[in-house]
Amino acid sequence: MQTLADWNGGPGPWILFFPLIWAAVVIGVVNVLRRTAWRGRGGPWRAMGDPRPSGDSPLAVLGRRFASGEIDEDEYWRRLSVLDEQFGRTKGGAA
Repeated sequence: MQTLADWNGGPGPWILFFPLIWAAVVIGVVNVLRRTAWRGRGGPWRAMGDPRPSGDSPLAVLGRRFASGEIDEDEYWRRLSVLDEQFGRTKGGAA
């Protein structure tokens, strides 16, 4: 009986076809998820509603300045209280 995978007594080149199709499907699904569902959340490994400031937000800049030693602890807490009044730590406004 002659089958699709039987090529002169061996599996032949068709045996590579099916794993390549599955690899293309997996890569396609990952790309679709990266472009749609994971966008704006930082990926699947980042918790939703992460309270840590990121990017160039005022809280992140203040934290970096304190960590680098540009400002002391008193200055940090004073500026943080002003930023909390203006921007708030959470999107809902409740701290």
